[in-house]
Amino acid sequence: MQHFNLHTHSTYSDGKSPMEDTIEEAIRQGMHTLGFSDHSSVPFDSRVSIPMDKNDEYVAHLKESKDRYSGKIDILSSMEMEFIPGIVVDFDKIKDKYNLDYLIGSVHLVGKSPDTLWFIDGKSVEPYDEGLQKYFGGDIKKGVRAYFDQENEMIETEKFDIIGHFDKVKMNSRGRYFQEDEKWYRDMVFETLDLIRQHDLIVEINTRGLYKQRYNGFYPSAWLLPRMRELDIPVVISSDAHQYWELTYFFKEAEEALRNAGYKAMMCFRNGKWEAEEL
Repeated sequence: MQHFNLHTHSTYSDGKSPMEDTIEEAIRQGMHTLGFSDHSSVPFDSRVSIPMDKNDEYVAHLKESKDRYSGKIDILSSMEMEFIPGIVVDFDKIKDKYNLDYLIGSVHLVGKSPDTLWFIDGKSVEPYDEGLQKYFGGDIKKGVRAYFDQENEMIETEKFDIIGHFDKVKMNSRGRYFQEDEKWYRDMVFETLDLIRQHDLIVEINTRGLYKQRYNGFYPSAWLLPRMRELDIPVVISSDAHQYWELTYFFKEAEEALRNAGYKAMMCFRNGKWEAEEL
């Protein structure tokens, strides 16, 4: 089974476990690499992001942990960058400023103003439903189009390594607004996949929907994996862990899905570069 996780959250953002607890669990499970990727700061009130005045402390804590656990596990520093056009941009400047190893690019908030952001994530469907009505008049095609347009803009304008849960807009639909086999939806997903390939990004196979029971599958969905393999898009499995015991939830199932799609390897960041690791 995969012996690393590159998408992990701590109490610096919306994680529930201190870094040390997660690191100790990773060592207990025999992991060779653990990357922390707390949510990047945003210039408005947020319960899930690293506070603006905590970025230096976050990075210093990671450096200290890397040194302390050297020889036991490789600790990597990252952030899950929240792309909001005109509000959170210039990913590469953040990476350089804090000397991060890699970046995950994600969209959780759709829009261009702090006052008109559609929150597509979270454990409750109410913000999803309310935002869809308020900002898109209840038109799911317009809402989903706006989500993928924002992802596409991120892909085309920002520099990062892994695209996080790139079809997560499906989650809080819960099958109520659309089905994934509808042509208009598949066309949008395929368009984004083509851009991912063009920009040489890694797609994470995110297992969080399964163990949180918010979606009965991965992000992205298993039906997309053969298409991704045809496009030769590299992948990495992540649990998007917010608590230390979630580190490897559903990794075996994700590996099996990748093998069934024809994948033989996934990517890991080791020795300062991306390397393929056999499934």
